[in-house]
Amino acid sequence: MSTPTIAEQDEFQSRLPNPAQFLPEVAAIAGAMAKATHNGSIPRTTVGLVQLRAGQIVGSTYHTVRQTGNLRKAGETDERIIAVASWRDAPYFTDAERVALELVEAILTPNPSGERVPDELFARLSAHYDEKALWTLTVTISQILFFVPVALVAKPIPGKPLGKNYSE
Repeated sequence: MSTPTIAEQDEFQSRLPNPAQFLPEVAAIAGAMAKATHNGSIPRTTVGLVQLRAGQIVGSTYHTVRQTGNLRKAGETDERIIAVASWRDAPYFTDAERVALELVEAILTPNPSGERVPDELFARLSAHYDEKALWTLTVTISQILFFVPVALVAKPIPGKPLGKNYSE
């Protein structure tokens, strides 16, 4: 199977039109969340890796493609981007990145036998991140989760720039 051409990609349709015409307030929320996640307390790379893993876990092609593109633009290697799905046995991640990826998995994966974020995981997070960074990491995950229903319900077109990723 070959990669779709630009013309074929243009045939993809979102389920809903751009939400900005109905809920312009969402742009302010999105902007504030982006500002909070990029406050410098955790590397932008970590933000992208965590959000990519969240997109993969929830099965969102839109978020997976978007975060992959953002990471590439930031200079990330294909090896690191591809290995996010199997980060536990990949040699490409720092200990701080690993515990951040573990956190997003803990939040998004049901744990019928206990707490999703146990004290032991929090202790390992605290060894790598100060309180501001822990809040930033928490908001980073919240930011992607805020947009998960948008991606799964409205189905914006993967690979299209923001503002042009909805059928009108």
